[in-house]
Amino acid sequence: MKGSSTLLLVALTLLCSCGLATGGDSGEFFMEFLQTLLVGSPEELYEGPLGKYNVNADAKAALTELKSCIDDLQPMHKAELVKLLVQVLGSEDDA
Repeated sequence: MKGSSTLLLVALTLLCSCGLATGGDSGEFFMEFLQTLLVGSPEELYEGPLGKYNVNADAKAALTELKSCIDDLQPMHKAELVKLLVQVLGSEDDA
């Protein structure tokens, strides 16, 4: 559990430093980041939502480990996270 908490903190720190501090549409960045994290590859993270940022080797290693944890979730749990993301994205379209 401690390792998972550490990875979550790394991901949140990355989001805050890259996405929220830019003054851009942080909600859009966050949703694209989550979507790619759930169903994409680490390379797609660097080419997509993180493409305009210089992600150092340690952050890449942390993201790869976080992605591995997500990929190791039971299929049912991962599917529920994807459904939740779809629900959130749908509610943003209604706003």
